[in-house]
Amino acid sequence: MLGSTDIVSFVAIKDPEKARAFYEGVLGLRFVKDDGFALLFEANGIMLRAAKRKEFTPAQYTVLGWQVSRIEAVVRGLAKQGVKFEIFEFFKQDELGIWTAPTGEKVAWFKDPDGNILSVSQHV
Repeated sequence: MLGSTDIVSFVAIKDPEKARAFYEGVLGLRFVKDDGFALLFEANGIMLRAAKRKEFTPAQYTVLGWQVSRIEAVVRGLAKQGVKFEIFEFFKQDELGIWTAPTGEKVAWFKDPDGNILSVSQHV
């Protein structure tokens, strides 16, 4: 039923100015509009609604992720933009913060200005 319809993704934000600077300026998503309730971005055909909240607690898991083909280059590029990649004690990550799963897939995690956990991943 919904398999052929467009997906809308959501993330909560507290500071719309910082969020717009990050999602548009750092990550390169296209800003569409501020509808008063959320900032709307377009990411390769997917709508992201950054919902304005006065208070919220960021989830302790990945809420948004991007599949990339050259993760090392993407991580280096984002790091040059000021993105800090998370290091978790329970994963063995390389010097860039990339974890390689036993299957060969790779993931690196980072946070947006409101503490939401985001990721880039390369799949085999």
